[in-house]
Amino acid sequence: MEPIAITGLGVISPSGIDKRTFWSNIKAGRSTIEKIERFDASLYPSRIAGHVKELEAYSSVSSRLLKKIDLFSHMALVASGLCLEDAKISLSEEDLKRVGIFMGNALGGWLYAETELRDMYTEGREGVSPFMASAWFPAAPQGQISIHYGIKGFSKTIVADRASSLMAIAYAARTILRGKCDIILAGGMEAPVTPYALLCCVTSGMLTKNNDNPHSAYRPFDKNRDGLAIAEGAGVLTLEPHSRVAKRNAHVYANIIGYGTTTDASNRINPSKDGHQLARAIRMALDDAGLAPKDIDYICADGAGTTIGDITETKAIKEAFDGYAKKVPVSAPKSIFGNMIGASGALDVITTILAMEHSMVPATINYQTPDPQCDLDYCPNKAQSKTIKNALIINRGRGGINCVLVLQKS
Repeated sequence: MEPIAITGLGVISPSGIDKRTFWSNIKAGRSTIEKIERFDASLYPSRIAGHVKELEAYSSVSSRLLKKIDLFSHMALVASGLCLEDAKISLSEEDLKRVGIFMGNALGGWLYAETELRDMYTEGREGVSPFMASAWFPAAPQGQISIHYGIKGFSKTIVADRASSLMAIAYAARTILRGKCDIILAGGMEAPVTPYALLCCVTSGMLTKNNDNPHSAYRPFDKNRDGLAIAEGAGVLTLEPHSRVAKRNAHVYANIIGYGTTTDASNRINPSKDGHQLARAIRMALDDAGLAPKDIDYICADGAGTTIGDITETKAIKEAFDGYAKKVPVSAPKSIFGNMIGASGALDVITTILAMEHSMVPATINYQTPDPQCDLDYCPNKAQSKTIKNALIINRGRGGINCVLVLQKS
């Protein structure tokens, strides 16, 4: 793949809003998973999550608009604004027919939907907001960003479970390569800390039940793991071709240079036990990037925190990297702030870019008891100093969706 530049970052997370606060907490390995108190979650088997705080302090969204949109759209608007500011792009000076929006999420806007559906059953149809139909569906954030900025270019919303936003970013890069857009806002958002969204996540069987120890509950690759902890948040990047970057002398954080995706065709929820198709996606991404396994300095893992997820991811890395697998650090920094489901990939890309900037591999926290079947270097509990030129990011969705992206430091 011809390199596509990442020139701006916008992050909304439980570990902080804005890239500096976010990186400070990631570097320190400071867990932000906590008990859910937004609603009564006492009857749920999993009752902990990563919550975004102080969003309003960074938001310029009007109170009038807030009544019409869900939290996931609000976070997407704020992240997009931060991203454009970081990239020093003024859309008022751009041809908005050549600007695109590629976003990913898995669940949609259920906080808004649940409230309105409750009102429908208690008050009748007159109690339902007319904005219900446009507030909850997965493409709503794309629409709100488009309206806010007047963006009219080729755009898409991707729904692929936990692979959604990484796939959206990859498709955005390929769209620029095909000459359809000059700039793309790419990323994802998720707001799963609501009664029905949490129920959907619980029924997947992937959530931790270690509710009494929220800070140490999400423990990818640890022998005593029992699932992931959900989180809300958003991450947005600006993508541009290098011809445009050179003209405006823009700062480039990193380049997208490779992408691979496959499906397991095995089970409607769990990945295939052999990890072969994930390994094939890794090889596809490396081939697309023109790199060998020895060229990769860091792997940002999917880190599901489930037995089958962690073991098969480890198998796939070992298969694709052959004898080099144990020489490259692998970590799941999302163990710090929680798994953002459809927004995971966007946060993984931002985390990896900041790791490149600071020459530091972020830790997999809560790693206490090694699992004999997970025997790679997972950067346990403490960030490690390391120069990172090339990095590989893995995301996986339920039903055997595999997505792999390769980044190269500018």
